[in-house]
Amino acid sequence: MARTTSRSTSPPNPQSPRNRTPQPLPRRRRSVGDFVKAFLAFVALAVLLVGVPGALVYFVGWPLPSGSPSLNWLQQEITVSTFINVLTVVVWFAWAQFTACVLVEIKAALSGVGIPSRVPGAGGSQMLARQLVAALLLVGATAASFAPGLSQFGQSLEGNQKPASAASAQQTPGLFGQEQQAAATAADALAAQADQAAAHAGGGSNAKDGDTKYYRIQPPEGRHHDSLWEIAERHLGDGRRYKEIYQLNKDREQPDGSRLSEASLIRPGWIMEMPADAHGGELVEMPDEAPKVSEDVKEQISDYSRTGDQGGGNQEQGSGSQEQGGGSQEQGGGSSVDRDTAHIVLPEQRPGTPEKPAMPEAPATPDRPAAEAPSATTGSHSEGFDFGLPEALLGAPLLAAGLLGALGRRRRHALWQSAMGAVGGRRGMQPQTPTGAAADAQDALLVGADPDGVRLLDLSLRGLAASLAEENRALPTVYAAWLSNGDLHLQLAQPAGRPPAPWQLGQDQTFWMLSRTDAERYEDVDTAAPYPGLVSLGTLDDSRLLLNLESVPGIVSLSGSEADRAAVFASVAAELATNGWSDRMTITLVGFGQDLTPLAPNRLRHLEDVEALIETMEAETRQRRGALGAAGHDSVLTGRTGPAQHTRWAPHLVLLAAEPSGDDAVKLAELAAEASRLGIGYLVGAESGDLPGAAWQMEITREGKLLAPLLGLELAAQTLPEAQQRAVVQLFTEADPESSGGPAGPGDGSAAAAPPFLVDVTEQGRPAVYARLVGTYEIIGLDTPDGDRSALMHEALALLLLHREGVHPRVLASALWPRGVTEDVRDALVERLREWLGTEPDGSPRLRADRTGRLTLAKSVVSDLDVLRSLYHEATQGRGAGNRAVRGRMLTDALVLVRGPLLADRPQGRYGWLTHEIIDAQLPLLVADIGLALCEFHQEKGRAEKAIEALNAALGSAPGDERLWNELLRATHATEDPARLQQVAADLVARSGARGLPPRTEALLDELLPTWRSGLTAVG
Repeated sequence: MARTTSRSTSPPNPQSPRNRTPQPLPRRRRSVGDFVKAFLAFVALAVLLVGVPGALVYFVGWPLPSGSPSLNWLQQEITVSTFINVLTVVVWFAWAQFTACVLVEIKAALSGVGIPSRVPGAGGSQMLARQLVAALLLVGATAASFAPGLSQFGQSLEGNQKPASAASAQQTPGLFGQEQQAAATAADALAAQADQAAAHAGGGSNAKDGDTKYYRIQPPEGRHHDSLWEIAERHLGDGRRYKEIYQLNKDREQPDGSRLSEASLIRPGWIMEMPADAHGGELVEMPDEAPKVSEDVKEQISDYSRTGDQGGGNQEQGSGSQEQGGGSQEQGGGSSVDRDTAHIVLPEQRPGTPEKPAMPEAPATPDRPAAEAPSATTGSHSEGFDFGLPEALLGAPLLAAGLLGALGRRRRHALWQSAMGAVGGRRGMQPQTPTGAAADAQDALLVGADPDGVRLLDLSLRGLAASLAEENRALPTVYAAWLSNGDLHLQLAQPAGRPPAPWQLGQDQTFWMLSRTDAERYEDVDTAAPYPGLVSLGTLDDSRLLLNLESVPGIVSLSGSEADRAAVFASVAAELATNGWSDRMTITLVGFGQDLTPLAPNRLRHLEDVEALIETMEAETRQRRGALGAAGHDSVLTGRTGPAQHTRWAPHLVLLAAEPSGDDAVKLAELAAEASRLGIGYLVGAESGDLPGAAWQMEITREGKLLAPLLGLELAAQTLPEAQQRAVVQLFTEADPESSGGPAGPGDGSAAAAPPFLVDVTEQGRPAVYARLVGTYEIIGLDTPDGDRSALMHEALALLLLHREGVHPRVLASALWPRGVTEDVRDALVERLREWLGTEPDGSPRLRADRTGRLTLAKSVVSDLDVLRSLYHEATQGRGAGNRAVRGRMLTDALVLVRGPLLADRPQGRYGWLTHEIIDAQLPLLVADIGLALCEFHQEKGRAEKAIEALNAALGSAPGDERLWNELLRATHATEDPARLQQVAADLVARSGARGLPPRTEALLDELLPTWRSGLTAVG
């Protein structure tokens, strides 16, 4: 695909071409005026720093009382002396503040590192101190160390100021003299930069637009991290111009070997080329004379300056070669290459759509593709820890959303399966808490997942199929889908007319486009998924490519190293197995991926070798060919919009990681010749790019690039490396109720699992902070936070209370701000939350970070859900297990705590992270277990009414629990009132609706009330 990268936001001036070779700055000599200004600055500093306090001491004396004040002091008469003393104290404070400003500026000047710290409330004073210190040091040997200061007041420097030459520094003996010499050598360049900045700010003609300037990303200073926004604000005068810096440096290799791929992901030590009008002392125009920079860094800057023209040239050459390749293929390509798909084109932006400004340092959001997800290698610096998350999962929002949804369903299934198999109580209420790599993988899924994007993609595709069916039109063949800035672009194999509303034509007749706002208007429709073979392969710029493997007229080959190919194959398999836009998908893994089958046992199938695959696919190809002919369909696309859409034409994708032998490759090519018509896709690994029958050829490089020259693609590949594969599979196997790590069932004889967090339920165990989550959200023990942050802090506390094992700061940020937030905003909220929760009696904060950097709460911060779990555990397995009175009291207390559903009054639009939790399944089961245990407690003494009361209370929170209804029938039968039992049976049948009663409940009614069927009409 032809693509060139713009290197500037404005057209170049032909009379002033860009010069990427570092040019030396003109030298300047010191003048008499420079020495005069330096002398005056020295006198001013001496007067302000020494003269002012001396005059105060001499003329006024010490204004404060010599002894400690008493009440009589407040009753004394206010005199002129009193006013003078007050004024003197103010002057002393002003002098102290100015002195602090001078010290700060001198420290910054001597160190030459970073921007001078800001003295609180000293705007004008610090500016005056900066100018005086700069005027004094500019003619001295240490002026080069004052680069940060020059960047701030360079506009005020007059044109006749001359820096000191290096010769004066050479006369100073010793190590300090060598430092002065090195500093003085660079002072000339910095002074010239300051003059150029002043000239540019004043609109003068001295600014050299052709000079190339560079900036080196600074290391973090405390909680402050350098960002392109702040760099643009300091050196371009407008933070919104950070995009210009990003475009100049995008995809250019940095000194550490990585590349800038997203504006928010910059690392200390990276070098940024700056626009021509950039100004400020932190910039470097001549790497060979960069101040306070090591020889290694100078060489890096010089090397980086040379990559600009080469990078651009390479891109242009690559584009040209792609065009030539595409053209030559169209003229005379081989028969193994599909001529209709010579290029997969990146969709253009919608006309008339304003560009949305994006804030740097924001995590992946539904509006932004996952290529912008934060890199795991950058880690997080919150709480003094340096830890990261798996980058492969962070950068794959659709894959992460599919895995997260499938994991949630697996855990819910485990809970219900264990609950429905219980007789009286439940064990293993809490799924196993992930640790180590599995915990990191789960956090990465939570941060990187875009469930809203998956939902909109599914609704859009099914809505398109339904609209075409209403118009009696066949589905067009789609080769690729692009997700770009929230919009969906479908690339068709050939023009198919105008799309149905609200879809629109894209950049040409082969593009159908749907905006995100139009996609959000779609509702669920009862139709088959039209393009189940779409799978994410990677990103190009800000767009994510989904290739439709099912539509390829032949084999798709993937070459590269074995490990890199395996990472791509695993990503494809995992996404196809768990995505939300496919129906009844079958994925056959050949020669690899047996350990991936736990992700979706119903979708993933493993075969050992190519021979078994060929035998299987020959039979399936014959079957599908005959079924299509019998139904009168040309392809599966026409079948999916017909009356048999839900019963046939299920997609089948074959993933063969190892290259087949010559004969096997020929057989596969024959099978794949009409695979696209039959709804079968083949992705086959190859040692090289030459594979018989390969219609599309791709290559994965060691740098993570997915190349397809004939298709015009160069993507940042989506992969799932082996380490992340194992971690994700571990999450699923631990959630499997049939595995050894799953929840323990009541019939296996194992000890009941204790909750992850137990509280002291005695009178001595009163918590310092108590939050009611079951029902209306209330907090006892804390004042209500002021302002608009109250809702955020309440939500953050609820998330932490539901995860006593700890919450990763990035998970917290993605939960509270699904559309992204900067790290400083997140850290500020954590600090406010820490201050709000307060400290323990020993002074330790109640909100702390564990050794992995995850945020945890102290044991003195408790929720009613914690108490509920602890009471049930203590009643059934603790002290209540051997003491009937204690058991009854604890179970009764536990049931009283249930005031409604979890967070019943949560505001609309917030707490969206609850969709990823299983607490909505855990809480009803826990309440049902408590009700059943209390019912059993009362039934032991024949108190049927008390048992019914406990069951009705539990049914208020778990109305669909079959166990509660069955025990309610038994308890009502114990009252020996047939009419009352008949009424309960009628209520249960009415609640069941068209589904009917569960088999066990129906058998129980036959036993307790044989005439229940005939009596339902009379009761109704």
